[in-house]
Amino acid sequence: MIRVKVPLDLHAVAQGGSSAFALATPLRIRDLLGFAVREVIGMRAPRDKFSRSIHRTLAGLEAGDFTVDVNGRSFADPDAVIVCDGVVDVRFFLSQRRRTAPRRA
Repeated sequence: MIRVKVPLDLHAVAQGGSSAFALATPLRIRDLLGFAVREVIGMRAPRDKFSRSIHRTLAGLEAGDFTVDVNGRSFADPDAVIVCDGVVDVRFFLSQRRRTAPRRA
């Protein structure tokens, strides 16, 4: 599980002036995955490593290799939108069980 801090949508607050919009931010799954990858590899990781990691993660999601679970809701489409607030839990689940090699003694 990866815990991701969700940034506030300051544009929505400025437009609507409602504090309710400050508490919830609509995000595409692809953007949320970018935050999750950055959380895992760290803020000091080189830009090219981040780029390769997010590219491979999105490619795997689009290919159906895995699904993404965000606070209990599953997503297979990187362009799906979810409304988040505060901190979200991101989990990855393989689409198919992998065969494991027999253990050697």
